[in-house]
Amino acid sequence: MIVLDEKQEALLRRYVSLLVEANSRARLIGPSDPEIIWSEHVLDCLATVDVLPRERGLVLDLGSGGGLPGMIWAVCRPDLQVVLCDSVRKKAEQLRLMVAFLGLENVRVEAVRSEELAARERETFLLVGARALSHLGTVAELCAPLVQVGGSVLAMKGPGVEKELAEIRNPWALLGLASPEMMSYELNGKSRYLVLLRKNAACPSAIPRRPGMAEKHPWWR
Repeated sequence: MIVLDEKQEALLRRYVSLLVEANSRARLIGPSDPEIIWSEHVLDCLATVDVLPRERGLVLDLGSGGGLPGMIWAVCRPDLQVVLCDSVRKKAEQLRLMVAFLGLENVRVEAVRSEELAARERETFLLVGARALSHLGTVAELCAPLVQVGGSVLAMKGPGVEKELAEIRNPWALLGLASPEMMSYELNGKSRYLVLLRKNAACPSAIPRRPGMAEKHPWWR
């Protein structure tokens, strides 16, 4: 896990304070205790920094909510351009305020569904990540059309990911993805997983489907 310098830690601590304030206006995160947010959420997201692309370019936090993990990426990797995407406009408004207060010039906020963003910025991003968004298969379908060939989909998951993986019997190649790479770690005594799906072929033009279809009619069944 990355070791923060003083400036990065101070900026992330300020972010947590802003997140607590914003949470009273729009439900962005469960806990309201800054230390719980730090120990259970910020530290969790720091585990993803090592798998971010080495080169400069665009990365996307899909279903960003309160900005996790995208805000952590922006602070730890100022060389990356980070897009925070959340379809709930009230959440996106709070994200924009936090970005402005923190002076993060490498962050853009989009208040759109992933399917809409894919229509505008298809196969543009080096990496698309999602934390606690949905079933792994659904995350893969929503993210795959946004990732450029050679890039990756990153899903942050808990122990339930093993059951989700067992349910997906169709080949990942249907989405242009390679088989998942799993990385495990522990946080506060709990098992956590990073699932990396590398994009090795163009995503079929039929993906993404219409909004809501990924959840209602899973591609792997």
